[in-house]
Amino acid sequence: MKNLLALLLGLLALPALAQTGASTPQLAHCDAAIEQFMQRWKIPGASVAISRHGKLVYSRAFGYADLGRTVPMRPSHLMRVASVSKPVTATAIMKLVEDGRLELSHKAFGPEGYLQSDYYTSAIRDERVYDITVQQLLEHSAGWNRNNGTDGFSSSDPIDFPLHVADALSAPNPVGDSTMVRFLLTKGLDFKPGARFAYSNVGYLVLGKILEKVTGQSYETWVRANILAPAGIQEAHLGHNLLADKNEREAEYFSKDHRASCYGTGKNVSAAYGSWNLEAMNAHGGWLFSARDLVRFLVATDGNPAQPDVLAPATVEQMREPSENNRHYAKGWMVSKKVSWHTGSLDGTASCVAQTADGYTWAILLNARANPNRFWNDLEKLGWECVEGATEWPTQDFFPPTQNASHLRGTILPTGTAALRWTNGNGSRRLVILQEGSPVAALPQDGTSYAPDAAFGHGSALGKGAYVVAAGPDSTISLRNLAPNKTYYARVVEYLQNDTTGQQAMYALDGNPTWQFHTPAAPSLLAKLSHTSAKKKPAVKKPAVAQHKAKAASVSKTAAKKQPLAPAPAKADAPTSTSDSYLNRLRTKGRELLKWFAKA
Repeated sequence: MKNLLALLLGLLALPALAQTGASTPQLAHCDAAIEQFMQRWKIPGASVAISRHGKLVYSRAFGYADLGRTVPMRPSHLMRVASVSKPVTATAIMKLVEDGRLELSHKAFGPEGYLQSDYYTSAIRDERVYDITVQQLLEHSAGWNRNNGTDGFSSSDPIDFPLHVADALSAPNPVGDSTMVRFLLTKGLDFKPGARFAYSNVGYLVLGKILEKVTGQSYETWVRANILAPAGIQEAHLGHNLLADKNEREAEYFSKDHRASCYGTGKNVSAAYGSWNLEAMNAHGGWLFSARDLVRFLVATDGNPAQPDVLAPATVEQMREPSENNRHYAKGWMVSKKVSWHTGSLDGTASCVAQTADGYTWAILLNARANPNRFWNDLEKLGWECVEGATEWPTQDFFPPTQNASHLRGTILPTGTAALRWTNGNGSRRLVILQEGSPVAALPQDGTSYAPDAAFGHGSALGKGAYVVAAGPDSTISLRNLAPNKTYYARVVEYLQNDTTGQQAMYALDGNPTWQFHTPAAPSLLAKLSHTSAKKKPAVKKPAVAQHKAKAASVSKTAAKKQPLAPAPAKADAPTSTSDSYLNRLRTKGRELLKWFAKA
């Protein structure tokens, strides 16, 4: 009892972390466990998603997503997943096997292999390389052991020393994945292919190159079209090296370490940005995911009929079958009878995913890491604490829609209005966001509803000048209150808000359709003045002339002799001359006002 009381008091003493996402009071113990883990290991931000029998029952985020610690982490944030990319690549390879386009027993290199290019074969120094098979690459038994050093480095994994790879092969920085593979081919193997297990990042780079050779497409393009899209996954992208190139909604990564820049600048940079060449890691460690879409990927590869899979059940079983050399590693997955899982680690990144035999799946993504083994033990236990500590489960499903609205288009109308129309996706509603001057950057938050108003500037403000102009089931809207001569940006966000989600709004934020339009300038003041003048001329000028003629006709001969007729036209024309001068001044003023409006 004393120990329990001490734990409770300790938790109360900890400063509360920002929490966002779907409200799930049944899993409050999970919130507490995650916060305690983050406090213990000083993790700035985390995103956690849990599914039960195919339903996303927990989607929460904690702490901060940016280096300044001002932006709350949200379930829609993307994070690097590092080696959790390997299950993605393994699934893609197994899909090609299932479709008859690859064979597990087929050789990887040489005349009888998939990679026959001289770029690779000319670098081979060890004839045993020609015996490497696709299955051995999947199961980390191809013959490379990264723990055996090379060229004075403690590791033989070229991702650890990209600058040396560039120097050794006279390649430009930063070196690509093909260059990494070629470098290791020049070093030979550490053991006979298939003889034993040794974890290898380069082996998965080779699998990525085989996929590209067989499909004729880039690795990301094929995986997105054939694995991610069929599973309804949109919040997944290959990452970039530099902070300036980060994806929309990508979190920022914390690291105290500094290393030499992989760009060969001679400068030391943050280990999280520009030291590791993430862009050359694609098939073994380059993916970004949101935690919720990473769970969606796991659910689509679990062999459970609750949700459609991208692989046939027999293929899933084959992928999860333990290898001969390591009974706890299959093809891209760590396995046991109770659970399949994988972890990922990189400076500024830690990730853990798991699928249990009894229908639970989770993904935990962090924007920092710690190095002690205890940290990884705690991370792997965290999902179990959430699952095993539950006495009641939510009945809702918090997955956002899998299909966005599309074909957004519009018509610009006069008098500060515009009409937008689009094709609905598979959500229950659409949120239309409008912003003037720049693309929409402020986005809605899961679990939050917004008040729309078609008059720009009157609906809910999302920040950064973005306003909600529509929220409902419709596929059209007529916008009002638009300023003249301005550029506007519209974005349609598909979302679910119904009984399935417990009436909490779940927004799909990747791949939203957008439309940019420019309103016409205000009607020209000069045109208005000219139009007014044209209207006044018949009413003023012509009667003046007629009146002058009438007076001239009635003047007596005597009066005509006393008053010369010549000056009379001059007097009659005087008002016309004055009117022309006045109109010219108005025109000049009109031009000045137009210039002022243009600058405004």
